[in-house]
Amino acid sequence: MLPVFTIIGRPNVGKSTLFNRLTRTRDALVADFPGLTRDRQYGIGRIGPAPYVIVDTGGLSGVTDGVESLMERQVAVAIQEADQLLFMVDAREGCGSHDLEIAARLRRTGKPVTLVVNKSDRLEPEMAMVDFHQLGLGEPIAIAAVQGRGVGSLMHRVFASLPESLEEATAERDEEAGIKVAVVGRPNAGKSTLINRILGEERMVACDQPGTTRDSIFVPFTHADRRYTLIDTAGMRRRAKVHDFIEKFSAIKTLQAIEASNVVILMLDAHQGIGDQDANLASHVVESGRALVVAVNKWDGLSKEAREAVRESFARKLGFLDFAAVHYISALHGSGVGLILDEVDRVFANAVRHLPTPELTRLLMDLVQEHQPPLVNGRRIKLRYAHQGGRNPPIIVIHGKQTEALPDSYRRYLINRFRQILKLHGTPLRLELRTGENPYEGRQKPPTPQQVKQRQRLKKFVKRKD
Repeated sequence: MLPVFTIIGRPNVGKSTLFNRLTRTRDALVADFPGLTRDRQYGIGRIGPAPYVIVDTGGLSGVTDGVESLMERQVAVAIQEADQLLFMVDAREGCGSHDLEIAARLRRTGKPVTLVVNKSDRLEPEMAMVDFHQLGLGEPIAIAAVQGRGVGSLMHRVFASLPESLEEATAERDEEAGIKVAVVGRPNAGKSTLINRILGEERMVACDQPGTTRDSIFVPFTHADRRYTLIDTAGMRRRAKVHDFIEKFSAIKTLQAIEASNVVILMLDAHQGIGDQDANLASHVVESGRALVVAVNKWDGLSKEAREAVRESFARKLGFLDFAAVHYISALHGSGVGLILDEVDRVFANAVRHLPTPELTRLLMDLVQEHQPPLVNGRRIKLRYAHQGGRNPPIIVIHGKQTEALPDSYRRYLINRFRQILKLHGTPLRLELRTGENPYEGRQKPPTPQQVKQRQRLKKFVKRKD
């Protein structure tokens, strides 16, 4: 499973800014106002040597009543579920008595702590850190979360302190697990019932009560001589409706399960309709790059008008899942379930398919001929060749000139056409654009033939004068 890193610190030291920088999102509210963050915020870290779960917390103000006491409970849970703690302090304010109290508390947890000195811009790194050695948490590392300075080095150092056997153990588990399939969705959508139906036995506890599953359950099995691991996850619902601390803890397990999987089955409840939480969960899956199968459950018993309403709601709220196949099923009665594993095999094969460079380059030239890139400052953006840059999800790298100016509309055109022609259904497709370096940049241009002749004539003239 992905390691969990939790950011701890006083109010207004920049915890949410670092969270947004690491996740490359704007999920956490940021303002120059102490106490803005109150609940825990989860995200997948994208800066560093490998993915991880990053947790943003409210500031520890030392106040033990009112709203602050509830925030204190949130921080306590976040510390408990963390593999490593990032203790953030403010370089401009220096080390205060409250920092000393927090440091003592974190030492008592017995968990590894990395001391992060934020707001070190315009300060010498050594001068910014010297005051914080008294915290007794080892060598601090200076960053500027707003500008991103030092953030990459921070995460490499955090990963370096993890057990060395973690990567080897993960690789061995991946080989034994086969295709890992995470089943995610809102509470009571029928996730456990679907897994029981696929397995042909009552392996998971399933009943008509939201929140039956509290943790991610890994179930290995073999079908048609192929190994799979089904991952049953806890239902994720809107934060405002989550009051049970155990249920809040299970949200992080769902994010980890998505990242640990090869394919995700997104379960939707046709009776409940398509909600905002379904869209939020779907966006997590797309962002992770995992292949996707959509299963609309409890389809039996719906009237024709109700089914049409569900389809319209899906197109309106989940239109960004147009690359995924949608299956209408009844997990309880088994209708449509037999096609799910076949679809899993199909989308996984697309996600890990090898895409030859000559084929991608020829296709790129055809797409450019079909629809030319726009002009930028009177000059045409040139796309020269393409090659594969990764799998699961497939990544296509395009090299050219002025590619940084390519508009988003043209990027979407390329992604959609690549997916259609290459038949990469069921998997997100990522595009990376790279501009080739100018070999003459920073160098004097070679003289033209006319300039060479003029210089030769000038030399002869000077010799005659002498």
